[in-house]
Amino acid sequence: MKIPVSKLMIFVVSSALVLSGAAAYYLKASSVALDTSHGPAQPVLVELFTSEGCSSCPPADALLAELDSRQFVPGAEAIVLSEHVSYWNDLGWRDPFSSQAYTDRQNEYGSRFGLSGVYTPQAVVDGAQELVGSDRGKLVHAVQSAAAKPKIPISLENPRWSGDSATALVSSSSSGREKLVVALADDSDNSSVLRGENGGRNLRHVAVVRALVEVKRPAGPLNSFPVRISLPSGVPPQSKMRLVVFLVDGHTGQVMGVSMQGIGTQPMSK
Repeated sequence: MKIPVSKLMIFVVSSALVLSGAAAYYLKASSVALDTSHGPAQPVLVELFTSEGCSSCPPADALLAELDSRQFVPGAEAIVLSEHVSYWNDLGWRDPFSSQAYTDRQNEYGSRFGLSGVYTPQAVVDGAQELVGSDRGKLVHAVQSAAAKPKIPISLENPRWSGDSATALVSSSSSGREKLVVALADDSDNSSVLRGENGGRNLRHVAVVRALVEVKRPAGPLNSFPVRISLPSGVPPQSKMRLVVFLVDGHTGQVMGVSMQGIGTQPMSK
């Protein structure tokens, strides 16, 4: 059976790069606290493309969760998103959080980075750097590099539910050339995997994306601009979710600003 290039790369990564990343992950964690001595921490978007069908992904999922909870990169506020891809679904286990939309998004990154294919686990930092998601050292370096770059301020206010949609007001000094993207994510999820490479394991994920859309925006700065994003049909609401907004350079794909707020009230049933 012909194996897609993306899956060939998965196995190459598993046999080479991931080993060093996994080893780094199991080293004793640094106790560095979030460094705000030189001003507020710079927000940085960290996207992890992952799958419950991939045996190399749990260490990356755990590293993302640690980054989210401990914020161990000085000077950075890591805003994380887990995007579960669909191309592992035919290898023994269908990931309940997967979507073709996140596979398509990862493929867009692959083309932008000049890769011959995509793989899991892959982390993308501020849309500018990609790396094996379980490589702790490279992840820290990428987040530090991203935090050192200037950002466009963006804020998210008054997040609330309206039926099965999350709404909020976005303000930013953005010139209008940047795209405005909104993501809605579960705060955390747990899953008992029955089959596939992770069969028999209980997996935990953080910031699992359930919807991600580009919002049409006006030219010029955003002043309490209303945004709305809906849960897809069949996706159950969670009592605690995250709303993330970010600005993307339309030419380079780099993230120019990002903000996140939690939504703690469960929406009305459909």
